Amino acid sequence: MKTERVKVDFKSVGIWIRVSTEDQAKGESPEHHEKRARAYAESKDWRVREVYHLEGVSGKSVREHPEAKRMIEHITSGHITGLVFSKLARLARNTRELLDFADFFRDHGADLISLQEAIDTTSPAGRLFYTMIAAMAQWEREEISERVAASVPIRAMLGKSTGGAPPYGYHWKDRQLVPHPDEAPIRRLAYELFAETSRLKAVARILNERGYRTRRRGNFTDSTVYRIIECPSAKGSRRANYTTAVGPQRGRVFKPKSEWVYSSCEPIVPVELWEQCNATLLDRRRNGKKPGKRPVHVFAGFVHCHCGQKMYVYVGSPKYICQGCRNKIAIDDLEAVFHEQLRAFLLSPEDVARHVSQADEAIRAKEERLQSLESERSKVQVEKDKVYRAYISDQLSVEGFGSQYRPLEERLKALGDEVPRLQGEVDFLKIQFLSRDEVLAEARDLHARWPSLTTEEKRQIVETIVERIVVSQDEVAIDLLYIPDSSLTATNRQRISMGWKRLRA
Repeated sequence: MKTERVKVDFKSVGIWIRVSTEDQAKGESPEHHEKRARAYAESKDWRVREVYHLEGVSGKSVREHPEAKRMIEHITSGHITGLVFSKLARLARNTRELLDFADFFRDHGADLISLQEAIDTTSPAGRLFYTMIAAMAQWEREEISERVAASVPIRAMLGKSTGGAPPYGYHWKDRQLVPHPDEAPIRRLAYELFAETSRLKAVARILNERGYRTRRRGNFTDSTVYRIIECPSAKGSRRANYTTAVGPQRGRVFKPKSEWVYSSCEPIVPVELWEQCNATLLDRRRNGKKPGKRPVHVFAGFVHCHCGQKMYVYVGSPKYICQGCRNKIAIDDLEAVFHEQLRAFLLSPEDVARHVSQADEAIRAKEERLQSLESERSKVQVEKDKVYRAYISDQLSVEGFGSQYRPLEERLKALGDEVPRLQGEVDFLKIQFLSRDEVLAEARDLHARWPSLTTEEKRQIVETIVERIVVSQDEVAIDLLYIPDSSLTATNRQRISMGWKRLRA
């Protein structure tokens, strides 16, 4: 007897899993929701062809998520004709988006199956109930949003996380905002470089050239450096609840300052350094001017005429000239006056101790930065090895391997260049600052070495000890920021006068 085969047309469905982090904490694991949906499909003799995972994704808007796009493509092509999920709030909480999904599924002859609400969107009653439940889901989301917004200032005042990424240079550890071992030294370096150069782009360029990268492994830009320097967390004052998202593009604007909340955190840089850098930024915002070029003459910016105006070296001129009264002094003559006075610029024992202490701090900061780079180099090497193992085990395509391996290789090369350079700086500083006696000997020998110093080295010395140089018709007066010689410590400033006519003769 011939047996006739009966063709059974199975309905092909997909399973939609979106479980928030909060739900997972309550025990509602993705596996639980998948097993529930599979059991329902099996009871209906449906074939499960796809599972769409969106664990930890907000329900406010899911349509642009890659898994949502994949699901839409499968509905369009007829690969699946239904979508099973545990409840409506798991599909989306946005009413408009839920209705759009319903219209899309209806237009393509597909079904939405919500297990908890027992909704079938092919019937009018199911569609009405679907709309009502969707509105309730959105109301629930807005209620949660309001409660969260109300708790933000309180959490901020308590020094707790308010969501979002921590400031660059910090991370959350044991619910406390503490300096990040890898990022904090880089942020400290940014302040030091900006205090030295007063240029955001220069700081970004130097950081990039030394192989440092942002948290997302991108290059530093002037905007990035500005945000890093402007943020008060580096001086130990964490700012929170100061911006809010607006507009469809999720842009952010500042809230009124009355709503800003500050709390204490461990500082990365001294308050004085932070205020110095931000004073420079404030002056730039007020004046709308960028800093000029670095001076090329040793005393540029310090030389004043007795009439009160500054004296400059004009193109092609060998003299500092006052544009007001035309008072002049030759560049070589002024340097000769200053050179003669270097004998008086001797460090006192107290200044030597302070100098050595500052040197120790500089060495410590560089050693921390070096340790951070060594740690990052180890991490990058581990990540590089993992990518390679994934490739040889056919878990990555050639294109995927290249896109992941090349940045790690480039970063490792940059670190390979930066670590020895920084190690060399540490070695140099340790040798340079061996003892107080050597520091004192170096200071006393400055007069003899002055002619052999570069213009930049001379300039740094002038910036350290000189406040103002006043040139009159017959004398040069040098006002010092401090007097290193212990024999002159009775006053904070010392006027050093020397007959200028003898130099001109």
